[in-house]
Amino acid sequence: MPLHHARPATSRTGRKTAGKAPAKASASKTAASGSSFPPEFLLTTDLPRDHFPAAGGSPHAIHQAIAEELLLDGNSKQNLATFCQTWEAPEVHALMDLAIDKNLIDKDEYPQTAEIENRCVSMLADLWHAPGAAMGCSTVGSSEAAMLGGMAAKWRWREKRRAEGKPTDKPNMICGAVQICWHKFAKYWDIEIREVGMRPGRMCLDAEDVLDRVDENTIFVVPTMGVTYHGLYEDVEGIAKALDDLEQRTGLDVPIHVDAASGGFLAPFTAPDHAPWDFRLPRVKSINASGHKFGLAPLGVGWVLWREPADLPDDLVFHVSYLGGDMPTFQINFSRPAGQVVSQYYDFVRLGREGYAAIHGQSHEVALHCAAELARHDCFEIVHDGDPQRGIPAVVWTLADRANPGFTLYDIADRLRMRGWQVPAYPFTGDLGETAFQRILVRRDFNREMADLLLRDIHAAVEHFTAHPAPVQEGRKPGYSHT
Repeated sequence: MPLHHARPATSRTGRKTAGKAPAKASASKTAASGSSFPPEFLLTTDLPRDHFPAAGGSPHAIHQAIAEELLLDGNSKQNLATFCQTWEAPEVHALMDLAIDKNLIDKDEYPQTAEIENRCVSMLADLWHAPGAAMGCSTVGSSEAAMLGGMAAKWRWREKRRAEGKPTDKPNMICGAVQICWHKFAKYWDIEIREVGMRPGRMCLDAEDVLDRVDENTIFVVPTMGVTYHGLYEDVEGIAKALDDLEQRTGLDVPIHVDAASGGFLAPFTAPDHAPWDFRLPRVKSINASGHKFGLAPLGVGWVLWREPADLPDDLVFHVSYLGGDMPTFQINFSRPAGQVVSQYYDFVRLGREGYAAIHGQSHEVALHCAAELARHDCFEIVHDGDPQRGIPAVVWTLADRANPGFTLYDIADRLRMRGWQVPAYPFTGDLGETAFQRILVRRDFNREMADLLLRDIHAAVEHFTAHPAPVQEGRKPGYSHT
């Protein structure tokens, strides 16, 4: 039944709360009029905003009011900026309910949940070709997982330097264009970050970039399987070979941590013949991935694995006993719900390799279709078309050189927002920091039908600006941030 809103008679001060005298008066009036409408469904005051209410109110009315506020966020299915999943099966919702009161960190209290987490780690070790008994754990997301991999690398480097009697005060890391979590890691743990910006024709970190910057203080190199900005896979194998050669020539042994936030749950299924990027390369010591992105799990789960137990310094591991056994734990976050990990296990078992390949394969097909349609506009230049051998299922484009179509990509993004679409326009990094790009992120619930609807709106936006050129806005900055 629709909610009936009644404003209080007095002026709005923000101090009225549900359950006070006005609500009782309204209820009495309703009863006196002979209405059978239940008063507990009425919301007769504003929701509190800046103070803690003195009394509660109707659970039905408050729930509906908050639910209606959330409608202002927009339709998540039209959010093509986010990598995170926006649809989950009913069975996943049911499992989340079952685990809502389970604290994942309490291994001794919830041993079966801990066992499920261990199963997921073992499955990922198999997926990423670990040579033996890999170590790993779940995290709140891929950002925490990345930081754990970074901490282990710093500890290993520091212990080795101390053993050699060398200073440990100037650690550095080498990476390409990375998301904010690596900048946070570098700042929190006092690491110099040697980030390689993008250049025309060279948008990814490569072996030459690494060799130009590596030294005895480099704790690790971080190539990315699916760069956040443009979705392309960086050349992990090429970087590993260059570092192998460096070690043979100089004795300098620099490990690799692969940021596979997206690609870790894509390449094994949609590009199984891709050049090795995982633990098949001995120099790869750790990998992080995001379960709630292309792992298809609900929001709030990531994974980090180490090649073997020796790659995770024991000084960073806390040991918890349960059922007479030992459960090593290594996470920054402590209390957190278990539902996401349980749901991740459900996805692994429910879908298997075949299911993941089918779902992600369809996403790549939709991306390729979108890229082909966008390429029909001479003003657009496709940077990544969603080819599974080159990167994730995303479409990234810019305005072609010397194109002057009468609009910017920021104008297109604004026009699409009028139709509910969130298709971000943003600058890249380095020498491309002044050039705008635009991206469509294709997830499991963005099917061909939705893609065609979006494409029609993009075509309509181009036609609109062709007829009505947008005014030039110098120095305009995007409202989208990579996080």
